Amino acid sequence: MPVPSPYAARLDRIPVQRREAEVLGGRTAYWIYGPEDAELTVLAVHGFRGEHHGLEPVVAHLPGAEGTGSTAGIRVIMPDLPGFGETAPLPGRVHDIEAYAEWLSEFAAAVAPGAVVLGHSFGSIVASAAVATGLATPRLILVNPIGAPALEGPKAVLTRLAILYYALGARLPEALGTELLRNRVIVRVMSIAMAKTADPELRRFVHDQHDTYFSRFSDRDVLSQAFRTSVSHDVREFAPRIAVPTLLIAAQRDDITPIEAERHLATLFPDAELVEIAHVGHLIHYETPAEAAGAIRRFLRPLAVPAP
Repeated sequence: MPVPSPYAARLDRIPVQRREAEVLGGRTAYWIYGPEDAELTVLAVHGFRGEHHGLEPVVAHLPGAEGTGSTAGIRVIMPDLPGFGETAPLPGRVHDIEAYAEWLSEFAAAVAPGAVVLGHSFGSIVASAAVATGLATPRLILVNPIGAPALEGPKAVLTRLAILYYALGARLPEALGTELLRNRVIVRVMSIAMAKTADPELRRFVHDQHDTYFSRFSDRDVLSQAFRTSVSHDVREFAPRIAVPTLLIAAQRDDITPIEAERHLATLFPDAELVEIAHVGHLIHYETPAEAAGAIRRFLRPLAVPAP
């Protein structure tokens, strides 16, 4: 039985539309949250193994805030990454950082030109790569940014085990490999490792979200390619080439990128602001979405104020 979302009442007040767009020869599924006449549009990119549902708690806290300008507020457009959720893999492409960055730039041009770009976790790498290589955006927002090599973090041993896990899933006979990669016990272990909240109801919700959406990848080849991409790149390599104002929303208990690395990452951008959230790890979007949304609203406020 699904675990009720603590953010459902807020999210239910926001109009949602599902649409599709043709991008790089494939169909990208995406969702629009908020009114068509919104003053600001945010294009949000989810993390590895996730899909658009993961960022909904943050979306739920964005509308109706003071300082966003008109009552129309903020509209959020969220696609499923190629190979995840309801978006098919890119035909004839290896799902590396170049492919994902090109996909995001093409999607933005077709659906949300000029939107503020937001990326969470793996999405922070994709968003940074796209903006660094030409995606035009007035501002960039990175939530739980991957700001250091995966093999150098405090959980480097666990990262090596994850590499072994995904390699084994790719090499076993297809049925066995796919079953391993979708194994519910392993997914639950991942979820427990990332969750920091002591609230039992919130923990149940987080685990249910991972149980429901963490295995909605199209096939093991795409998952393996995306995983290799996620551990082979980080935001540092793109930061110096990103000239637009950038907001980093980092967690003080993030096991994937420690806060010290996030503080250093902020210095690599020409124009960056770092907001630190205490008592949370790599699941800001689930555990502290109100704090993240508040930081986003403050960061976007200058865009909603007409020039004198």
